Amino acid sequence: MTSETILAASAPVAIKPPKTLMRQIGRALIDYDMIRDGDRLLLGLSGGKDSLSLLHILRHLQSYAPVKFKLGAMTVDPQVEGFNPGFLKSYLAELDIPYFYESQPIAKQAEEQMKNDSFCSFCSRMKRGIMYTTCRREGYNVLVLAQHLDDLAESFLMSAFNGGQLRTMKANYTNKEGDVRIIRPMVYVRERQTADFARSAALPVVPDSCPACFAMPTEREHVKQLLAREEAHNKGLFKSLLTAIKPLMSVHTAD
Repeated sequence: MTSETILAASAPVAIKPPKTLMRQIGRALIDYDMIRDGDRLLLGLSGGKDSLSLLHILRHLQSYAPVKFKLGAMTVDPQVEGFNPGFLKSYLAELDIPYFYESQPIAKQAEEQMKNDSFCSFCSRMKRGIMYTTCRREGYNVLVLAQHLDDLAESFLMSAFNGGQLRTMKANYTNKEGDVRIIRPMVYVRERQTADFARSAALPVVPDSCPACFAMPTEREHVKQLLAREEAHNKGLFKSLLTAIKPLMSVHTAD
């Protein structure tokens, strides 16, 4: 890891997440059989509000869940200007959670290799490959991702609008190689809930955890705004969307 300024972030000994968040995540873990006794979980940690919230929720679960599991975290630095996750190393050390940092010039590789694709899709695939490699090398059998219900709803609409397919992110599935299981414990959680938790708990959120996306509005951002406008008129929108996409979340095979 290159030398970077370590922000003065003091990791609290224990942060108790809100009961609503814990209840929603607990229900998802049970509904989709996400965590099994003896699992070794590696959380993809960007340093954004979602992954930091999930980090503390999983850490809290370790203290009382009947299922025993190990927890580690990793950050993939795509070498995009403005992304500075340097303090996470000391933060995870204070939390006593194993932490792995991988840096790769994904932004530069995108310029050279990307064809008919978005930077976000290219970056996501590259990061996933790096995380799989880390899981294998370090002995983790489960990769944990922090996408929430808003992300799943956006993916569902983007797939329908642009590809004519009914698809979304899966809650629990195994990769094509069959050696790493991928879980998304926050599939019932709304984005505003992680924002509220991160703010109330004063979590040290990395500013612009994906600078490339912040710098250039994406199709996902367009759909996010569309959903926000619709929800202003239909308060039950995401409840209905969850009902619609639940069958698509339950497929256990690889993407």
